[in-house]
Amino acid sequence: MRKSHPVRRVVLASAATVSAVVLLLSLKPASDPATASAAGAAPQQTAGQRPQGGARAGSGTVTGDAAQTQYGAVQVRLTVSAGKITEAEAVQAPKGGLSDQKTQLAIPRLNRAAVAAGSADIDSVSGATYTSEGYKKSLQSALDKVEPAASGADGPAAGSSGPAQARTVTGKAAQTQYGPVQVRITVSAGKITEAEAVQAPKGGLSDQKTQLAIPRLNQAAVAAGSADIDAVSGATYTSTGYRQSLQSALDQAGD
Repeated sequence: MRKSHPVRRVVLASAATVSAVVLLLSLKPASDPATASAAGAAPQQTAGQRPQGGARAGSGTVTGDAAQTQYGAVQVRLTVSAGKITEAEAVQAPKGGLSDQKTQLAIPRLNRAAVAAGSADIDSVSGATYTSEGYKKSLQSALDKVEPAASGADGPAAGSSGPAQARTVTGKAAQTQYGPVQVRITVSAGKITEAEAVQAPKGGLSDQKTQLAIPRLNQAAVAAGSADIDAVSGATYTSTGYRQSLQSALDQAGD
């Protein structure tokens, strides 16, 4: 009986070893799916984070749909900053024959009007009605593609007091032969977003010249972003006074 004990011990030891191996093998397959699941979790999180990281805040360049007119297509491209139009251009416009003249007449005015108005609610250019209507349609299409400025975590920062906050300044009144001209501008992020004359020559022929010149000078100021704008033909004195007061306002905005 004593001689059989070592044999039984060997058998028991072998059985224990086999059991341990079986246990390890049974555990290994269970760990693989967990590892695979953990490895697969990273791509899912990365994909989910992209929409948040790609949020836009109403800034960039957008091109409207081409609007077909009787004389050809009109298509408008906008540059937008913080939800406001800073530049407008026509990448397509009617060409050939009389259309060339009408395009040259209308498009620059429509571009300036779009920037000044900040919307598609602009007047048609006389003598270029079809081009104007096509321009406004494409302009509205471009505006529809502009995403609103972020109003979440980034919203308060953008709206808080700082360099990007809109500021309104009024230039000094410039005296002209027919009366004073005084300009008020709204500036945002260093750019003119709105311009208006709070004083202008009045009475008699001056009323006509003021009505002719001031809207054009306002649009030109916004489009140029400076006082380096052309005088309106037939209203030289008013134009000169406007530019002087505009420069005064810009000097204050830069302080």
